[in-house]
Amino acid sequence: MSEDTWSQFDYFPSSVYILEKEEFLKAVNKVSKEYLSKAKEDVNDIYPVKMTEPYQNEESIKDFTDYVLNTAWNVLKSQGYAMDNFRTICTSMWTQEHHKYSAMEQHVHGDGTQLTGFYFLDCQDDGSKVVFHDPRPGKVMIGLPDENISNATPASNMINFTPKHGMLILTNSYLPHSFTRNASDKIERFVHINIAVIPNQQSCPAPAEVI
Repeated sequence: MSEDTWSQFDYFPSSVYILEKEEFLKAVNKVSKEYLSKAKEDVNDIYPVKMTEPYQNEESIKDFTDYVLNTAWNVLKSQGYAMDNFRTICTSMWTQEHHKYSAMEQHVHGDGTQLTGFYFLDCQDDGSKVVFHDPRPGKVMIGLPDENISNATPASNMINFTPKHGMLILTNSYLPHSFTRNASDKIERFVHINIAVIPNQQSCPAPAEVI
């Protein structure tokens, strides 16, 4: 008796897009340091992190912002969205400076955000990893144990990536993300980016507050 052969169809994927764009490091680092120097001291024992005000409208990093927005548009178009009458805008872009033992809890971004991005400026060998979590609560609640937690499979509830200097990551904003603790004595810095979509003729909203 021959074995049955089934047809497999994979739907509802969650994609993470990674590019290495070191050519923007110098300009973005400069703006980051300028805004960090003006940021309130927010470092404490529980969450030793410092965050800047938004700077997505800074003219000196326009090439970087335009590149991110063009790439974001292409990502959404490639996913099957009808993007021809829409454009991508950056609703917020700010630097996070994570000191030793700093971390970020699992969360998503609302307020019309479609894509979330990270651009890594200063990374350490024993620093934080960026973690993406399965956005399907039903699957997580009834999930069975992984056969091998080291392998990324349909059974996985999360996946992590090790940041590198100049690495740009984009993903859909419905995908929850977090950062593991920075075990290094050295500081880590990255740019957090939120991207929305508006009709071509619509004007851009005022910059969002960082929460």
